[in-house]
Amino acid sequence: MQTTTRGPLHGPSGTPGLPPPPQRPDPDRVPTERELREDLAAAYRLIALHGMTDLVFTHLSARLPGEGHRFLVNPYGLLFEEITASSLVVVDAEGAPQQETSWPVNPAGFVIHSAVHLGRPDASCVMHTHTLAGMAIAAQQGGLLPLNQISMEFDGRVAYHDYEGVAADDNLSERERLVRDLGDRPCMVLRHHGLLTVGRTVAEAFYWMWYLEQSCRIQLAAQSGGVPLAIPGRGTVERTRAQFGDSPTKGWLPWQALRRKLDREQPDYKA
Repeated sequence: MQTTTRGPLHGPSGTPGLPPPPQRPDPDRVPTERELREDLAAAYRLIALHGMTDLVFTHLSARLPGEGHRFLVNPYGLLFEEITASSLVVVDAEGAPQQETSWPVNPAGFVIHSAVHLGRPDASCVMHTHTLAGMAIAAQQGGLLPLNQISMEFDGRVAYHDYEGVAADDNLSERERLVRDLGDRPCMVLRHHGLLTVGRTVAEAFYWMWYLEQSCRIQLAAQSGGVPLAIPGRGTVERTRAQFGDSPTKGWLPWQALRRKLDREQPDYKA
């Protein structure tokens, strides 16, 4: 099936001042820990840059390759704009640090992430946000609506999980329900809570989070107009969703552009 992109795959080569076009990655290649650290640190910076943080709370996590369950997560207390590749902490499935660290880690904040990582082998990266738009849609009975081309890509790709209180170790059975509710979808609305996305790569998880957030913002803007909403027919929604397609390199092209932006403006994220 043809995959719809949000920009041209190829541009003029050798144009002065332009970087060389990125080469499509090998989806079977296993990234190194250093590569994962830089990608995840970049994601933290980009979430901050685009106003999707909740002070020092919420997390983005990535599974490290190799035996056992080891993950990268942010130190507890740092702003997302302060995160660097080397400051990310290796933790186990319970959120306990597996390396020396001068900053604490919040194991309770890792409960949702560990459940998804362990329950979804393809969830190499998990992102969770508490944005104004995301929490507003999470409070609406109808959930995310297919109001725009952007949001139609999410048709059938968004799961919903009912609120059970603050996710913590005193309700471990919620992990099973959360994984069950997520199923094989890449996105979830945590009712009365926020948004969650998973990806086979950091780039893919960020792609889903970026456009899920934009879809929530579009819906709130449309609802604020005070007039009835125009909902496309099912056939149009399904056709549009299919046109976007899917691939193991989902999100890789905009991710290269975003990394170049950080390389120019915040190169210390790699430190």
